[in-house]
Amino acid sequence: MENFLSVNRLAWKLFEKLYENKDFYRIKVEKTSLGATLVDAGIEAKGGYEAGKIITEICMGGCGKARITSRKYGQWTLPTISVYTDHPDIATLGSQFAGWQIKEGDYFAIGSGPARALALKPKGIYEKIKYKDNFEKALVVLETEKPPPSQILELFSKECKVSTENLAVILTPTTSLAGVTQVSGRIVETGIHKLNKLGLDPKVILNAWGYAPIPPTHPKFAKAMARTNDAILYGGTVYYTVECDNEEYLKEILEKAPSSASKAYGKPFLEIFKEANYDFYKIDPNLFAPAQIIINNINTGKTFKAGEINSTILVNSLTS
Repeated sequence: MENFLSVNRLAWKLFEKLYENKDFYRIKVEKTSLGATLVDAGIEAKGGYEAGKIITEICMGGCGKARITSRKYGQWTLPTISVYTDHPDIATLGSQFAGWQIKEGDYFAIGSGPARALALKPKGIYEKIKYKDNFEKALVVLETEKPPPSQILELFSKECKVSTENLAVILTPTTSLAGVTQVSGRIVETGIHKLNKLGLDPKVILNAWGYAPIPPTHPKFAKAMARTNDAILYGGTVYYTVECDNEEYLKEILEKAPSSASKAYGKPFLEIFKEANYDFYKIDPNLFAPAQIIINNINTGKTFKAGEINSTILVNSLTS
């Protein structure tokens, strides 16, 4: 497996910047009894755009950059995060993808970030992109409303083969500004994950860029979570540079890739979630994709697009 980039080593440099400037990022830092470092970016801490931006880059294993700008969606101008990477398979599937389900007793969280590349969670993705990290420190990002218990920290340490003193866990509630910022910052990863599921080898994607609106925060988790989904499903755009010999196959996959290809498309996510009896697994998985996907095939120079921004549904969700 390729080890030319260590996502944990690169991300740890960003983490040190976050840790050493906690007042600037408006975060809270705690050392646990096991020696692990916990960073609160929105539970009790205020957090904000800057915290969300650097956490997005940490999630991408230091292999991508994020910028916060603004764009107009219909009649609304909204804060928008744009991200880009020249190592898309490693930055997204190899690090940023929220692919580690954490459960201990009544504690549940979704883990993402570079630590996954040490624990190989899930293993199939790392076999596909032929990547595995090897570093003595591990960084996990959890979308959660409460700190993990000691058993979870010990699990991370064991699975990543690092000491608890070399473990850092960043907590980003979906109800916080840092939380919604880093979720919208997953726009490029969402598109690559969808293309991968449709059969496109992620290693043919050479460069990636994308943007999505940062939704207004909401104190209720279900509403906040729905807004983050709608930001990507109805407001997100990605642009990929690929190297593909079979252009007809590429165009066929692209047509199935945007969120509009799903039978569930067309309503705010909260309505879709309610109709599924609040069970994610009952929602058509094809829905989880950017609104618009653009692909440039460098083998032919041709560029193709599928899907479009749906400002009407987006604004209805983000402002209701």
